[in-house]
Amino acid sequence: MLKAVSTAFMILTTFQCGRAFMGPSLRQGRVAMFSRSGEFGPFAKSLMHFESARTQKQTLSSFHPKSVNRYTSTSVKSQLFMTTHLQQTNSNQESLVGIHWIKETIVKVLNDTFDAKEVAKSKALAKLEPNQKKKKKKKNAASGEEEDKKEEGKVQMTEEEKNAIVEGAAATAKPFGFDDTMVTQATRLEFGDYQCNAAMGLAKNVGMSPRECANKIVDALRPLIGDVMEEPEIAGPGFINLRYKKDYLEKSIESMAKDSKRLAVPLTSHKQKIVVDFSSPNIAKEMHVGHLRSTIIGDTLSNVLEFSGHEVVRLNHVGDWGTQFGMLVEHLRDEYPAALNKETSQDVELGDLVKLYKAAKQRFDQDDDFKARSREGVVKLQAGDQEALAAWESLCAASRVEYQKIYDALNIRGLQERGESFYNPFLSEVIEDLEAKGLAVESDGATVVFLDGYSNRDGSPLPMLVRKSDGGFNYATTDLAAIRHRTEFDNGEKANRVLYVTDAGQSQHFEMVFATAKKAGYLPENSSLEHVPFGLVQGEDGKKFATRSGDTVKLKDLLDEAVRIAGEDVKSRRNDPDAELPDDVKDVVKTVGIGAVKYADLSMNRESNYKFSYERMLSLNGNTAPYMLYAYARICGIIRKAVGIEDGNRMEWPEPAKIIITNDAELQLIRNLVKLPDVISDVEKELYPNKLCDYLFETSQMFNKFYEACPVNNAESKEIKASRLSLCTVTAGTIRLIMSLLGINVVERL
Repeated sequence: MLKAVSTAFMILTTFQCGRAFMGPSLRQGRVAMFSRSGEFGPFAKSLMHFESARTQKQTLSSFHPKSVNRYTSTSVKSQLFMTTHLQQTNSNQESLVGIHWIKETIVKVLNDTFDAKEVAKSKALAKLEPNQKKKKKKKNAASGEEEDKKEEGKVQMTEEEKNAIVEGAAATAKPFGFDDTMVTQATRLEFGDYQCNAAMGLAKNVGMSPRECANKIVDALRPLIGDVMEEPEIAGPGFINLRYKKDYLEKSIESMAKDSKRLAVPLTSHKQKIVVDFSSPNIAKEMHVGHLRSTIIGDTLSNVLEFSGHEVVRLNHVGDWGTQFGMLVEHLRDEYPAALNKETSQDVELGDLVKLYKAAKQRFDQDDDFKARSREGVVKLQAGDQEALAAWESLCAASRVEYQKIYDALNIRGLQERGESFYNPFLSEVIEDLEAKGLAVESDGATVVFLDGYSNRDGSPLPMLVRKSDGGFNYATTDLAAIRHRTEFDNGEKANRVLYVTDAGQSQHFEMVFATAKKAGYLPENSSLEHVPFGLVQGEDGKKFATRSGDTVKLKDLLDEAVRIAGEDVKSRRNDPDAELPDDVKDVVKTVGIGAVKYADLSMNRESNYKFSYERMLSLNGNTAPYMLYAYARICGIIRKAVGIEDGNRMEWPEPAKIIITNDAELQLIRNLVKLPDVISDVEKELYPNKLCDYLFETSQMFNKFYEACPVNNAESKEIKASRLSLCTVTAGTIRLIMSLLGINVVERL
C-alpha cells in the first residue's frame, strides 16, 4: 500500500497544477498537495516521507534561478499579489469600480454557488483516473510488447488509497479566489469591457457543460452587478462578457471631474508597508547612465504604491563601505589632511571626486607602500579610527551633494540614504546564525552557502560567498543583514513587501540571497522579497552606450545634453533664434528635456534593453514625453478658449457638469478613462511602469478622435458643451496624474 501511495504521489506531481506545486510554490521550496479547488496543497507533507531522496532533491532543486523574481511566504502570497488592490465593494459610492471589484463579486458568486471541496475532489479524481480514451496508433509487434510491459510494471492503487487522497484534497481545499475567476479586460471593444472565463475551467468539475456553468454564474452574478453592468452576455461555449452601463459611465466621469487629485481612484483596502531599494550609487564615483533606470523606475513604483495608499519607504543603498575606502582615506591623508579632522573636515572642498578617485587608484596600482597603507587604512576604518572616519564622512558628504543635484534634476523626492555601512554591525551575527543553522559552511578557507538548483557550468555546486577567506564580508552578507532589518527586526522597517530595483545581471545574486533568507527564517510569514530587474541602456548601434572615447556616459552630461537639444529646438521656432530664452521658457525647456529622457526609459518594458536616441525621445510624434506634454497643453488651450481665460492668466478649470454621451467617440474615451484604477492596480502588482505610458498614449489618441468628432466650443447646446468640457478636464487630469506618477511635471503652454 505504501508503495502505491508513493507512486500515486509521483504520478500526481507530473501534472501541471498551476501556481500551487509545479509553479512558484515548488520553486520556493514549499511542499504542497491539493490546495484551493484541488490543486496540490499541504496534504503532500503526509506523503513526502515515501518519496526517494533523489526525488526530494529534484523537488527542492526546481527552485530554478531563471524562473523566479519574487520570493513570497506561502500563507500571504494571495494577499500580497491577488488582493492588494484598489478595492471598491459598494457601487453606490463615488469611487470608481474596476476589474478587482468584478473579481471580488465573482469570487462571492463562486463560493455561494459551488462547493470548493467537491470541486477539489473532482480534480483529484480526474488526476488519479485520467481519460482512458486514446487515439489509435499503428504499432509493430515489438513496440506493442514494450507498451504492454510498461502497463504491467505500473503499480495499481486500491480504491481505499484513492479515496484517502481524494478526501485529503477536500480537507485541504480552500475557498475560490481571484485566480479562479479568470477575469480579464476584454480583448475587443465589441466584447464589452471585461471577460470572465471561470465556467470554462470549472464546468467539468461540477458536472456541467461550460455554457450551463456560465448560466449558473450569470444567474447569481446579475443582481450583484446590475447597478454597474449591462446584462451579462454568454458567448461561444461559455465565455461571459461584461459591459459597463451608460449611466454608470456618465456618473463615473462626473465623479472623476469632482475629484481633481485622485480622479475617484479608491485607496487600497489592504495597506502594506513597502520598502523600495533603488538608485544605489557609489561614494566618490559619479552617477552614470546605468543609474538612470534604477533611479526613475524605483521612484515611479514608489509613487504608484504611495498613491494606492501604501506606506512606502524609499531606501538608497549607497556603496559607502568596502576596501576602496582605505585607498581613498590614505590619499586624503596626503592631499587633504584637514579632511581627517572632524572639526575641519566639513570645510574641505574635495573638488572633482572622480578625479580624486582616479588619482588614488593610480597610486594604489603603482605604489606598493601606498597599497600597504591603504590596506591598513581599511582595518582602521572598520575598527572605528577617528581620523579614518572623519575622512570617510567627508567623502560621503561631498558625494551626497553631487548626487542631490541629479536627484533634484530628475525630481526625485523622499529618498532616504541607507548605505552598506549601516548594516556593518549586523554582518558577524548573520554569519554566526547561518553557521548555527547549518546553512553556511567552510570552502577553501571562505564561508559559503550552497543551495539546491545552483551550479557552475561544469555541474559543480555554485557557492554563495558570505565571508571571504581574509575574513571580509561581501554583498550577499550585507543584503542578508538588510533583509533582517527590513522585515524581521523590531527596530527595523517591518516591511510586508521589499522591492530591489537593480539591473537584470544581478538576478541570480538576489535569487540566492532570497532563498537563503527564507531557509534561515529571516522572512516573516507576512513579508515578500522581489527583485525588479531592468535591461541595459544601449547606443543607437545596439552596443554599450558610451562616449566617443569609450567611457561610460555621465548621467549629468546626458541630462544636460537633452535640455540643450530641447532648447535649440525651441529657439529654432522663435522669431529671433539667437535671442536668450526667457526664464519661464527655460523652465519649460528643462521640463521637456529631462521629461523626455525619463519617459523614453519608463515607456519601455523594464526588462528589455533599449537604444538611447535623443531624436526619438524628443519627437512630438509617438509615445513620447513631448507628445504627452503637448496633449496636455492643447487641452488647457481648449479650456482657456472655452471659458475666456486670457493669455498670461492663471489656468482655471470649469466646474464639473452632468455628462451627456451623444457620440461613440465620447463613449470610447470614457470607457478608457474609467479603467484608470485597473491600470494603477496592475502596476502596483506587476511593477511595469510602461503600462502607465501605454495607457497614457492610448488615452491621448482617443481624446484626439473625440475632439475631431465632437466640437467643444461649438457644441449643439450649453449642456453638451459643459459635458464635453468636463470630459476635457478629466482627460487632462488623467494625463497630469500619470505624468506625476512618472515623476514628470506638465506645462500648460508648450
